[in-house]
Amino acid sequence: MWLRIRVDLLGGRGVVCDPSPGRVFLVGPSHSFEQFAEAIDAAFARWDLSHLHEFELPDGRRIGYPEDSLDPELAWLDHAELKVAKEVELGEEFEYVFDLGDNWRHRCVVEPEKGDPLEEYGMVPEQPVAIWGWGSIPDQYGRRSFDDDGEDED
Repeated sequence: MWLRIRVDLLGGRGVVCDPSPGRVFLVGPSHSFEQFAEAIDAAFARWDLSHLHEFELPDGRRIGYPEDSLDPELAWLDHAELKVAKEVELGEEFEYVFDLGDNWRHRCVVEPEKGDPLEEYGMVPEQPVAIWGWGSIPDQYGRRSFDDDGEDED
């Protein structure tokens, strides 16, 4: 079963995205949360990928990098092991956060209809893929040019 998951960027770094830019992804039965995170980060123009991320499911489970020494209270489940299609249901909503310091929050909604990769993408992709998108994506550090350090709001 291929899922269609709408992902809206709500904000981060103190920025509220209104309207929210978004993407619709096709996620296959064998795709892990780690692969889905990589697809989201690519589709939302993340270039510094050295940050932690997490998914939080409606039942409170947190899925991410399973390194307890980073924050033992988080008790993350392993994002490389869990398959998205086995853990979420059609119509369900969950959250993805990229960069736990800057807190780039995303609302993920599993669409009520399943997807067909051949029909919607033209092939069966090895990784989750964005098939539709809208809106302007803010730079993850607030930079507007090559020489901008992202610190000045002018």
